[in-house]
Formats: sequence, structure tokens, C-alpha cells
Amino acid sequence: MKYKSLVISALLFGIVFSCAKNPFTGKNTLALVPNSEILPSAFQQYGQFLTENKVISGTSDAKRVELVGTKIKDAAEKWLNANGYQGYLKEYQWEYKLVNSKEVNAWCMPGGKIVVYSGILPITKDEAGLATVLGHEVSHALANHGQQRMSAGLLQQLGSAGVQAAVGTKTAQTQQIAMTAYGAVTQYGGMLPFSRSHESEADKIGLTLMAIAGYNPEQAVVFWERMSANAAASGQAPPEFASTHPSDATRIADLKALIPQAKAEAAKFGVTFK
Repeated sequence: MKYKSLVISALLFGIVFSCAKNPFTGKNTLALVPNSEILPSAFQQYGQFLTENKVISGTSDAKRVELVGTKIKDAAEKWLNANGYQGYLKEYQWEYKLVNSKEVNAWCMPGGKIVVYSGILPITKDEAGLATVLGHEVSHALANHGQQRMSAGLLQQLGSAGVQAAVGTKTAQTQQIAMTAYGAVTQYGGMLPFSRSHESEADKIGLTLMAIAGYNPEQAVVFWERMSANAAASGQAPPEFASTHPSDATRIADLKALIPQAKAEAAKFGVTFK
């Protein structure tokens, strides 16, 4: 028992001193896995993905993805420099690729590696719609959400090991019940809400970035209304409690409330909207 207490104390000590304040969220976030390990792996995985999928290049759509992505990145740098975080993105290696796929999706890996699927373009429609998507995805990287999820995963594994140790002498049926209960509680009570909070953070940061980049943040609501209509038509929207994303209705309501704040932040950089 004494040994276990020492191990737990050491782990807690490590957790306390593995938190880093993120400039975009203002929060101390869990960072059990350093970027020095995450970014090289992310860059490698991104490169491998591009070799295994059809990248669209040279078209007006591909150029638009790169143009809007660059504007969002520049907006992030402006905000960071203005708030005393020069050099914060020095380890990032920005890249924006359009990939041929019917999937309505886009994503950004840690370090600024971005993919937009061609299937989402009919819904983005224009630069403002694309800025909504790219602002959101870039914000995941800026807020270090990948690092936080990896750290949370490690804690979940640690907790699982603790449950197994606690019921180690019980029957196989008791062990199974305990592990199933632990999995359900941590998934629906921890990991999924944790992920939904990341999505909401990315919406908030992305809305500000698209405004600083010159895109009216009101168009984010218009885009998500189109996304909601598409999801309803395809019947793909899961219940919010069982999803990694907020419901479209929740997201739209939150964005509407955040628009004045995004416009006010953009005004600090000389960007105003009628």
C-alpha cells in the first residue's frame, strides 16, 4: 500500500507540473505528452495520409483552400503578436490540402497540417463558409486539443489499471462489470463532454480568427445552418450526449452569442463589419 501511495503521489505531482497555459483559451491545460513528441509523429502521419489519398491541386478550389487557410493563420499570428506571444507558432509547419472525398469533413493535425475534403465544399459555398471551417480546425491545433486528448487518454488508461488492481481478487464477472461501468462513466461522463468542450472552444477561437481575417462572423451561423440541414437530410446527427460534437442547434446558438465579441476583437485590428 505504501508503494502504491508513492506511485500515485508521483503521478499527481507529474500531472500538476505538466500543465501549460494556452494563450487562446486562457486555461491551464493538461500536457502529459510534449509537443516535441507529438509534432514529428503528426507530420509523418499527415505525409502518409497524403500519399494514400487523392490530393487535388492547381484548381480554383484547391487555391481557395490555401488562400483562406493562410489568412486564418495570419490572423492567428496577428492576435498572438498583439497579445505578447511572439514566436508561439515557431514549431508549426502550416500546410493546407484539398483531398478528393465525398465525406463532409475537414481536420487539422497538431502543428498546423490541414485537410479539407471536397465533399464539404458544396456546403461551405464561398470563402466565408470555408473560413468558418478552417478557423475551427486551425483552432484545434492552436488550443493544443490533440495534446490534451492524448493526455486525457493516458489518464483514462491509468484509471483503468487502478480499477483492475482494485478488483483483482474478485470473480471474472465482477471484474467485467466493474470495467464496463468504468468505461461507460469515463466515456459519457468524461471523454465525450471533454471532446465537446474542445469543439466549443474551437468554434469560439475560430469565429474570432475568421473575423480578424476579414470574414464576417455572422456567416459562420449561415454555414452551420446549411450543415444542420445537410445532417438532417442524411439522418447522420447522433444525440448530443453520445457525440464528440455539440448538436448543431447548440452550436448555432453559441455562435450567435459570440458574434459581438468576435467583431469587437477584429475591430482592434482595424477590421469592421456593417
